[in-house]
Amino acid sequence: MKKHYVTFAGYNAWANRRLYDAAARLGEPAYRADRGAFFRSMHGTLNHLLATDRIWMKRFTGEGDAPERLDAILHEDFAGLRAAREAEDRRIVAWIDGLDEARLAGVIRYRRVSTPDEFVQELMPALDHWFNHQTHHRGQAHMILTSLGQEAPELDLLFYQREVAAGRA
Repeated sequence: MKKHYVTFAGYNAWANRRLYDAAARLGEPAYRADRGAFFRSMHGTLNHLLATDRIWMKRFTGEGDAPERLDAILHEDFAGLRAAREAEDRRIVAWIDGLDEARLAGVIRYRRVSTPDEFVQELMPALDHWFNHQTHHRGQAHMILTSLGQEAPELDLLFYQREVAAGRA
């Protein structure tokens, strides 16, 4: 299973780079415009993705800063947000690379952000949720781009797999 998660960590970083490249072409008003997505704007959506990645990494590793709100704005400026995103993606890839099958077969204990309830969950289903969640909100960011009349990047996993096979990812 480790190869599966290594693939998803690489895919996550690749897709985020492509999405940030597209978002960088937006003007400030468009970047912050409420486009009806769950976190309203591209700015809100990209901040949410970083916030939840930090929340999950804190759950997985016990390390790092984790916001207390799912709608936290961690960076007001795009450049700072992008730098933080790239650093978090490197952290994710390194952590996944360091996992072994025994750890993957283990469990995590955590509290939700919105309630004091404690959960015990197998690690692999938690990882599945996490990577799926990232894809879900990147889809919303993709919609924001197209609703603004912008070209949105190809983000499908299959496209990433082809890029890896061709040595371009």
